[in-house]
Amino acid sequence: MEKPSARSWTVAAAALVVLFAVAVAATPAPRRILVDTDMDTDDLLALLYILKQDQSQFDVKAITINANAWIDAGHGVDQLYDILYMMGRDDIAVGVGGDGGISDDGKIHADVGGYLPLIDQGLSTVGSCRYRQAVPPGRRGGRVDTDTNSGLRRSFLPRGPRRYEPLRQPTAQQVMVDTVSAGPTTLLLLGTHTNAALLLMAHPHLRRNVERVYVSGGSVRATGNLFTAYGANPFAEFNVFGDPFAAYQVLHSGVPITLVPLDATNTIPVTEEFFAEFGRRWQSTPEARYCFQSLDKVLKRRRKPGPDLHGSTGYYLWDSFAAGVAFSAMRNGEANGVNEFAELEYMNITVITSDEPYGVRDASNPFFDGRATPKFGLKVGGIHSGHVQTGIRDSFCLVPGSNRGKCQDGYTKEVTGPESVRVRVATSAKPNTDNNSTLDREFFRSFLQALNVPKQAGRFNINTQFPYYREVLYKPDFMNVSRGKPIIFDMDMSPGDFVSLIYLLKAPREVIDLKGVLVNGNGWANIASIDIVYDILHMMGRDDIPVGLGNTTALGTPTLGCTNSYAIPLGSGGFIDSDTLYGLARSLPRSPRRYTPESSDDPEHRQPLAFEVWQSVRKQLGPGDKITILTSGPLTNLANISLSDKGATSVIERVYVVGGLIKGGGHEKGNVFTVPSNKYAEFNMFLDPLAAKTVIESNMNITLIPLTAQRKAASYGAVLEALEQTQKTPESKFVHELFSLLKELRSKQKLYHHVDIFLGEVLGAVYMVQGSDLKSSVKLKPVSIVANTTESTDGQIVISKQSAKLVKVLSHFNGELYYNRLANSLANKKQSAVIGTFEEQMATWSRPPNNSGPGHTKFL
Repeated sequence: MEKPSARSWTVAAAALVVLFAVAVAATPAPRRILVDTDMDTDDLLALLYILKQDQSQFDVKAITINANAWIDAGHGVDQLYDILYMMGRDDIAVGVGGDGGISDDGKIHADVGGYLPLIDQGLSTVGSCRYRQAVPPGRRGGRVDTDTNSGLRRSFLPRGPRRYEPLRQPTAQQVMVDTVSAGPTTLLLLGTHTNAALLLMAHPHLRRNVERVYVSGGSVRATGNLFTAYGANPFAEFNVFGDPFAAYQVLHSGVPITLVPLDATNTIPVTEEFFAEFGRRWQSTPEARYCFQSLDKVLKRRRKPGPDLHGSTGYYLWDSFAAGVAFSAMRNGEANGVNEFAELEYMNITVITSDEPYGVRDASNPFFDGRATPKFGLKVGGIHSGHVQTGIRDSFCLVPGSNRGKCQDGYTKEVTGPESVRVRVATSAKPNTDNNSTLDREFFRSFLQALNVPKQAGRFNINTQFPYYREVLYKPDFMNVSRGKPIIFDMDMSPGDFVSLIYLLKAPREVIDLKGVLVNGNGWANIASIDIVYDILHMMGRDDIPVGLGNTTALGTPTLGCTNSYAIPLGSGGFIDSDTLYGLARSLPRSPRRYTPESSDDPEHRQPLAFEVWQSVRKQLGPGDKITILTSGPLTNLANISLSDKGATSVIERVYVVGGLIKGGGHEKGNVFTVPSNKYAEFNMFLDPLAAKTVIESNMNITLIPLTAQRKAASYGAVLEALEQTQKTPESKFVHELFSLLKELRSKQKLYHHVDIFLGEVLGAVYMVQGSDLKSSVKLKPVSIVANTTESTDGQIVISKQSAKLVKVLSHFNGELYYNRLANSLANKKQSAVIGTFEEQMATWSRPPNNSGPGHTKFL
């Protein structure tokens, strides 16, 4: 038999190459997907469902976060990184925020972020909270639960290598532009439309690369779901209400739109039958177990008495169902294909962005009011020029004698004429074709099957990531230990507060006995940052110290609102940095303690409230004992304690107040840099002036550490030099890293020019402990607090000869002594960290335990 020649082999090989190329060419490339999310609980379920889709068909390239609704940017980005790490998708780009801003003339700068709705966007991340206030900031299913995913995030998700880093975190616009520029892309919008609108408005040439936008949200023929604002606006749905003008821009962009509104999602409630079936046999992967436990917490919260997150509307798979409708449409052909999960029809709709009469200037509409030329070239007297809802209690929107308001901002309304746009709309969920199944919706089956399919399954959760994972509580053994004066530390979780907390934990126990920590949610961090407090206490071996959660709003203001706290930037140098402690919180060991909702089914581990911690500490006092309080934030907690417990002042020995600037005491100005009209207030006083007045003008013994003194302790060079000359402990290394980063940021970017105020805050703790050893001097001054006037004067402290209240005011101390005492205390090996870093903790979880298992308490 004749052997094939070399030439015939070459011809055959070439033919195979051609056949392979033809086959590859015939195989359609996977659809490129970009997801924009607000990271609420249902979004997390949707994201996991999306990540489980066949990657040969659907390739998720990027996820961007909207931070102007249900999540805060810092918490959201780190949680998303952990989810992607669990799913083995660290290749997916994550974008959040951005500080570029929009000029007064409507020019959209590069890297503008979705911290604020478009109507309030400027060249700053400080603005009103007209729409954001509709989302409850506090307990019972509001933002604090979303930011922590009700504590499940820390007990379940593994911790990945990626983390938020200031000035290095990719912005939402950067990620969107890069993704869409690379090729045809499908957008899935699971939250407000701010990021998507900015993309389409600033880069109109990229619209041709957007194949279709699938929108979860809106309400066409159904009633809206603004349970917090129904009395003002019964028409809108949360995702569209969060930024109506952005939603209008997206729907009217010319890009094909499919809307999955409340009309459809109201027909897919999470039933007891679905949940029971989920629990019985659909938890074979980490992602399935995570989704089940998330739903379990939500449903248990709903069954508890008291005000509920979603009122009487129940809980639905809003975003997950929208994602399912989108993937079914892409698989079967959008235009005429049959959708497996939903009935769809074309409708002519628009988004209402302002209320009639149009063209009336009533100071509600920043696009027109006070402008000779409307922003973005909008038409005077046009549909965008009417009254814009200013908040959830806007008097314009309220109808006398009715509980049904009249405003329609955010309403996806059916209309005809030139303002309408033709949109494909899901109207209802399809029933399950298997009549014998307990799952009554076709999507339920797809959802559970997708989460449980072994392909592309999550690699591990925190328990399985480490072979010897265990949770250990570290508590000191106080037997035969002389304990000093009882102390309560009240803070708002700014960076300086965490350094103060570490310093207090290092103070000799025979001098300082830290009994409790109270946290304010109306200062420099969101209330969910309470988890960082737990991590610091765990690091230092003080899991015995209770942490009390305080109010999220100022004294005497509604629980829904942002009175005065609007002055803190949402972006760089503000919440996003404080919420993550400038990204460094990820290096801290993870505490077994974590925020747990008030309505949790585990009351023993429920998050204590500030007043409860106060009562607990008071009950522990011995005969003749009194409490010393150090406050380093708004005085909301202490004011509430004094008003709720009439005998509180009798057991308070002294209050050290870090904050305030006495007007008339010199030429110094205040530090509320985001409110230029208020020249003489200090942030802690400005954020809750009524609480400051209540406390400082009370009969409590007050020592004030004012801004003038703090500024004398605000040299990064001096404190870093002092730290570098001492021996190293885990806590001194952490403080050095934090201060070095703040110094670097301050020198690089104007958005960080104010961060020296955090360094000065530490003075209060050192002065309370060291006192006269700092060669300090105080002066008695009669003072009064300006409260409930205007933002230009609120929070100012004035010398008042008519005031009967004298406070001690720290006027002088030796700066060199201060820096050395702070550095030496942090470097002291005594009472040093029990477990210094998360890396050290990972090492302990990778080797067999030494008499310590889950739930074990180790006395030191």
